[in-house]
Amino acid sequence: MCVRKWAWPEQNCVGASFAWMSQRLQVRPDQMKLHPPLSPSSVSRPLTDGAAVEGSLGADVQVCSMTTVVLVVVGLVVALVVMVRNFRREELLLLPQGAVLITGCDSGFGHALALQLSDLGVKVFAGVLDVKGDGAERLRGRRSEKLEVLQLDVTVREQVEAARSHICDQVGRTGLWALVNNAGIFPCPADGELLPLSAFRRCMEVNFLSSVQMCQSFLPLLRRSRGRIVNVSSLAADLHMPLMAAYSASKAALSMFSRVLRMELSQWGVQVVMVQPMGFRTKLFGSRDYINQQKAELLASVSSEAREDYGTAYISSLPDCLTTMSDDTSQDLSPVVDAMCHALLSANPRRLYTPGQMGFLLPFLYHHCPAAIFDYIINFIIRYREPRAFTVPESN
Repeated sequence: MCVRKWAWPEQNCVGASFAWMSQRLQVRPDQMKLHPPLSPSSVSRPLTDGAAVEGSLGADVQVCSMTTVVLVVVGLVVALVVMVRNFRREELLLLPQGAVLITGCDSGFGHALALQLSDLGVKVFAGVLDVKGDGAERLRGRRSEKLEVLQLDVTVREQVEAARSHICDQVGRTGLWALVNNAGIFPCPADGELLPLSAFRRCMEVNFLSSVQMCQSFLPLLRRSRGRIVNVSSLAADLHMPLMAAYSASKAALSMFSRVLRMELSQWGVQVVMVQPMGFRTKLFGSRDYINQQKAELLASVSSEAREDYGTAYISSLPDCLTTMSDDTSQDLSPVVDAMCHALLSANPRRLYTPGQMGFLLPFLYHHCPAAIFDYIINFIIRYREPRAFTVPESN
């Protein structure tokens, strides 16, 4: 079975460009004949024909410096253009007997990835929260011998151990090729002061601690195949965004865990990859019933002081942000699924994938802009946050 991928060409375009610049800027020893330095007297007296030649040395040096800068900039631009244009399809990794375990396949990225990999001929174990749900039924409806649906609530240790025992019996000594930690939740967007601690704990349990448990349980199988782990984080892990304190904290923990794990497992030949998507429309934002449930829980958990300061109208409007977020995101999941496929099947996967609009731009601005400017940019982009319906009480 032969799989194809997106990959960089074999030729090192950056190295070639710098070599070209070096050749253009190289000066042979017999050409290193500089004019003698100008003396104060020669500068102060009127320029004769000979003095004019020496006086032009400064202008020559300035022209040479500008030429060097222009050549360096042009070389870098050419290198970038060539690399982008040569981003092409190549023959890729063969996966005989290789199997992939994906969590959170009820819908969204995990569901689409399971279907795409099984169509490529890769053996897929698709973990779902509800084995009798609509998502699981759609997966089984493919009737593919390469796709097996497993009951797998990543927060229930017994189900994790049952999945591990079943997969171990299936793959034997070959081991597991890859683990994709995709399962996650998105809590009600709310100010950090308003969100109950139970929401923080639940978010950390599903988005972070469950991935740690999955890695610990399946790493013995991954070491056998010298396979890889793909952890699905979020751009919110690196960027501070209003109303996302719990979600961002859990994904930031997963991202740091992934970076450390990548270094620790390198000696075993196991690669760890992170995928940090921008906003995409999945069932992560929940249904109308879920939004109403979040509204009721939020109002019930808020203290009387916070309710008085923030205002009931503002607090009640926060869960509706889920609908606005969903409407503002892209329905096309292919950028994320393609990135995950490349991370799984490439012989040399990247350490980090950031699919989606502004997936690269926002982190760049975050690291290079003053905090006040970046905060303004974020508040401008996230337009769903309405002004608070309260007035700050006057201090005594």
